[in-house]
Amino acid sequence: MDIQKYMQEVGARARGASRAMARAESTLKNRALEATADLLEQSMESLLGANSRDMDAGRERGLDAALLDRLELNEERVNSMAEGLRQIAALPDPVGEISGLNYRPSGIQVGKMRVPLGVIGIIYESRPNVTADAAVLCLKSGNAAILRGGSEAFHSNQAIAALIHQGLAKAGLPADAVQVVETADREAVGELITMSSYVDVIIPRGGKGLIERISEDARIPVIKHLHGICHVYIDDQADRTKAIDIAFNAKTHRYGVCNAMETLLVAEDVAADYLPTLAEQYQQEGVELRGCEATRSIIPGIAAATDEDWDEEYLAPILSIRVVTGIDEAMDHIHHHGSGHTESIVTESYSRARRFMAEVDSSSVMVNASTRFADGFEYGLGAEIGISTDKIHVRGPVGLEGLTSQKFIVLGDGHIRQ
Repeated sequence: MDIQKYMQEVGARARGASRAMARAESTLKNRALEATADLLEQSMESLLGANSRDMDAGRERGLDAALLDRLELNEERVNSMAEGLRQIAALPDPVGEISGLNYRPSGIQVGKMRVPLGVIGIIYESRPNVTADAAVLCLKSGNAAILRGGSEAFHSNQAIAALIHQGLAKAGLPADAVQVVETADREAVGELITMSSYVDVIIPRGGKGLIERISEDARIPVIKHLHGICHVYIDDQADRTKAIDIAFNAKTHRYGVCNAMETLLVAEDVAADYLPTLAEQYQQEGVELRGCEATRSIIPGIAAATDEDWDEEYLAPILSIRVVTGIDEAMDHIHHHGSGHTESIVTESYSRARRFMAEVDSSSVMVNASTRFADGFEYGLGAEIGISTDKIHVRGPVGLEGLTSQKFIVLGDGHIRQ
């Protein structure tokens, strides 16, 4: 296969489809989403069969537990994908929304209209649910999508893409609005991230190495997050039950996800009370604990945390724990070691909660809640195309509005500038 020629053809088809999607009525886009949701549920057996082939190949290749967890589909995850599609269909369509319209002294009216970005290239690893989430978010927001999934999820991605094409056909929308790259050749990625004539933005989802490569080599704007080093800080004015429940859930609910807690910070005045209970719960779940000197004096027998641990996204049942003097040292630690993803404080102090929200510079900052809530589905976005730790153009879970831009509109009635 001539990769360059193939990718140029994919880009040209996407650009053509993007014009049709930009003018598509909400009813047609919603019909495509709802039809695809039905098809996902109706095709459960074939989807799980395709995923089983990918899982078997992944085990043979020696993929680690975190990657296999991301790769796996089951009935619950397929049903969750379908529910996400229906939620997106039920959301207001942002395209065409006009805001800030006001009269100027000259008599013209000036406002802003929300418009699609155009063609979005999405490069991702492992998780086949991204194929559905990314495609339908792009479709609802009036964009065309070029999806390049990892080779480890090839059969799963192709099976999901086929259902999306059926859903588009049922709504009379162009199949080229969603194209899954049909080659695992890495050269295709190199082409995609440089096709500025056809692609308006790139969104990478995957490991740090992939995202660093895309960010460095792309000639197209990139919406990204490098990694998720998320923290929970237990304040000395925390409710004990809330603190233990949140710290346990943030780490153990799922390990191979970017919003799992990787470092637990505990105020020194309550550390001796809370840490033994938490350590017992973590160890029952098979979580390996690594701690600072103060932590190890409270929890004997655990490994010492190294400087590298504070900067590590484990995506595994491993947790680093540090005892801090209070909120200021906790925020300093987050400032120096955080990745700008998600941080949470557990406290009953209103003033400390307000300080934490104001001073911690991450895309999601929480009070008395697990970091696992940093998710588009949980935020009411229906699904997300990723979580951006950038500050421009969008930050946090990227839903429909994050896949649009705004342009100025001017309304006049024969007005001329004097």
